[in-house]
Amino acid sequence: MLQSLHVKNLALMEETSVTFGEGLNVLTGETGAGKSLLLGSVNLALGAKFEKEMLRKGAESAQVELAFSGNDLIRERLLSMELEPEEDGSVLITRKMQVGKSVFRINGEVVTAKQVKELAEILIDVHGQHEHQSLLHKKKHLEILDAFGGKEAQEACEEAAKAYKEWKALEKTLREEGLDEKERAREQSLAEYEVREIEDAALKAGEDEELEDAYRLMVNGQKIMEALGESYSYTGSDGAGSALSRALRALSGVSEYDKRLSQLAEQLSEVDSLLADYNRDLADYMQDVTFDEGALRETEDRLNLINRLKEKYGNTIEDILAYGEERRAYLTKLEDYDAYLEGLREQVKKAKAKLDKASSALTAIRKKNAKALTAQLVAALEQLNFLKVDFEIHVQELEDPTEKGKDDVEFLISTNPGEERRPLGMVASGGELSRIMLAIKTVLAKRDEVDALIFDEIDAGISGRTAWQVSKQLGKVAGAHQVICITHLPQIAAMADVHFLIEKSTDGSSTATNVRLLSEEEATGELARLLGSDGLSDAALSNAKEMRSQALSQKADEV
Repeated sequence: MLQSLHVKNLALMEETSVTFGEGLNVLTGETGAGKSLLLGSVNLALGAKFEKEMLRKGAESAQVELAFSGNDLIRERLLSMELEPEEDGSVLITRKMQVGKSVFRINGEVVTAKQVKELAEILIDVHGQHEHQSLLHKKKHLEILDAFGGKEAQEACEEAAKAYKEWKALEKTLREEGLDEKERAREQSLAEYEVREIEDAALKAGEDEELEDAYRLMVNGQKIMEALGESYSYTGSDGAGSALSRALRALSGVSEYDKRLSQLAEQLSEVDSLLADYNRDLADYMQDVTFDEGALRETEDRLNLINRLKEKYGNTIEDILAYGEERRAYLTKLEDYDAYLEGLREQVKKAKAKLDKASSALTAIRKKNAKALTAQLVAALEQLNFLKVDFEIHVQELEDPTEKGKDDVEFLISTNPGEERRPLGMVASGGELSRIMLAIKTVLAKRDEVDALIFDEIDAGISGRTAWQVSKQLGKVAGAHQVICITHLPQIAAMADVHFLIEKSTDGSSTATNVRLLSEEEATGELARLLGSDGLSDAALSNAKEMRSQALSQKADEV
């Protein structure tokens, strides 16, 4: 669950911390106090776009931290992302934001926004204001149905998407293979020339480096021989070698008189031996090395050939040889082009059959899940004060498959007896859409592995008896999940396990938004305000206490 939220220098929030509890966490406050800003800070931590206007006036950076308790699923996801879990399995997501720059961290390790979003999928589900409007789009209906299908539907979707990409790639290849006889003859002639040119060169991997070393040696041959001769004159029998031998003989004649002299003689003997070895190796090198003008020209010509081939076919010999293999395969294709095209058409046919099979399997899963989801949604909607619900998830097969299969999914509903089912956008009001979305969230929560759910004014367009039904439904969800709800309805606030007040204050020069945990007595006062009381009169407080008692009684009945 979401244990805490810490916000610094974000809009009206100078520095605010909230420690959430289990069950239903309710946040209330006056209009404009910053309730939605709190949810916005959660979205920012999870990768939402940051605008410079969001920075608190005078601040250079803002920061948001989310702390989550852990479980085995979270630990496995962290390890799969090559991130180290904390010992207790907890997760700390941090985002520091500056103009033009953001830094994300998970448990102190710098990560990308994509990694944060990947982890957030199993940590928290955020339902923002007006999200229920997404139900007006059929694309959302398909997403909800597949989410209800769980792992089985996910795997079937992945299989269909993979088959679709393979089919489209082969179709594109076939479409682009349209050479006529003249073009094919021209392509074949060019491929034959290139293959022959590369084969005639008889290239060997690493050959160019060896030739370049030999060429550099040949070009500098005279300079090398002069340097060797000069070196030998200084170290040979007429130079240092002779002088060293005389010095060794002189020292050896007296070394018997002192151990230190003996040690010096041994050192000098080693030097004499090393110099003798050097002179012998140098003489052998000078005798072995010859610089042939013919060999120089051959090396130069070979290097020129290789460099010309590099300019045409690749930067290295390996690249040239690989290009030659590609052209040889292309030549084979051209030599029997009709058979190649027939084989390609057969591949396209098989890929399409594979796609049809995967799409049909996905359709069967969706139709099965549509029946189960329909039954559960109808039950949930009836609990949300829909007097009569005639609901259907219509799954119709498309003529042409897509990456998401071949299904057109649409939610149809009738809320009045005698009326035909019609698309949601044609019959549902804003309040009804809110309740339908809450029903969907309630049903999905039973299958969802996400512990924390956030609702920002899920109660839009709702009042009266319906509000009580919505509060009861939120209470049920909070029995299995942590629910954080921003609301303006007293019926929902009365159901809270934990109640926070979001309030705005000013010192005359600046304004700040803060979040405060309310005691039971303070929560009763806030309920009285939500009920429309201008002051905390005895009557207003009595009404608030009665509402709170009624909510607690309903929660007890559910247990």
